[in-house]
Amino acid sequence: MATAHQGIDSSNKTLLKSEALYRYVLDTSVLPHEADCMRELRLVTDKHSLGFMQSSPDEAQLLRMLLKLTGARRTLEVGVFTGYSLLATALALPDDGRVIGIDVDRAAYEIGSPFIERAGVAGKVDFREGTAREHLEKLLADEENIGAFDFAFADADKPNYVRYHEQLLRLVRVGGVIVYDNTLWAGTVALPPDTPLSDLDSRFSAALKDFNARLSADTRVEVCQLAIADGVTICRRLV
Repeated sequence: MATAHQGIDSSNKTLLKSEALYRYVLDTSVLPHEADCMRELRLVTDKHSLGFMQSSPDEAQLLRMLLKLTGARRTLEVGVFTGYSLLATALALPDDGRVIGIDVDRAAYEIGSPFIERAGVAGKVDFREGTAREHLEKLLADEENIGAFDFAFADADKPNYVRYHEQLLRLVRVGGVIVYDNTLWAGTVALPPDTPLSDLDSRFSAALKDFNARLSADTRVEVCQLAIADGVTICRRLV
């Protein structure tokens, strides 16, 4: 059975029903402002067998805007893949800004590492190989990290989002922002329960439906759900 993301790359990763409208958005306000190094990495990643996993260019633009609006300096990225969104973050951060990127797949990160180097922002990036739960716990073990981060972006294994949320809420300061990717999972979260789905789509869609409901009821955050890319949820920590 085909998966919900089959045939998806950076040129059509959208929930908009009109591909022409999405192309208009990209051509008018997104791609003209995409840095050359980001475009080159995005096109290389599109050729990867798991290329659908990378953030779309309009989502990367949103992340850059949020980072600049919040004045973020110390940030986290849970799930890096080839580093397209990591590069977007590093470019948006001020000279003294830093991003810790966590991923189990160093080989994928090494695809993007040369682009990060050429962009001149490698000094802002601290890549840590391994599971997010493990590395987040290591950060939490140091009292100086509690509430020390301004911003976090999570784009990793969806069934663990609930666990990551509890960890990130302790690491990100009050007033800080946590962004979750893929929260609408190609629109499958709104499909009737008896809709045939692949095993992966069924598991991830169910996990995200549960996660979305939990976020909506979580009084510790203010939530904004956006139908951009594959679904982006922005949380502002309140307490």
